[in-house]
Amino acid sequence: MGHAQTCYSPERPFVPTDQRDIQEYRDLIGRDFEIYIADIQSYFRCLDEERARAFEEAREVSQEYGRFLDAVSD
Repeated sequence: MGHAQTCYSPERPFVPTDQRDIQEYRDLIGRDFEIYIADIQSYFRCLDEERARAFEEAREVSQEYGRFLDAVSD
């Protein structure tokens, strides 16, 4: 039996509106963006893997349903 994978989207990076805060925390904000970009790529891979798993499961269930219908139609 297949098990669904839960894919969690990352939180968007926070960017202050005050220009002084942006300058003061630019290194931290830049790292947050880099982390987000890496995490969103992982999230997309997770979604792709889950989609492939779900399609395979649906194919198997369709085949099982066909066998079930054959068995009950006798």
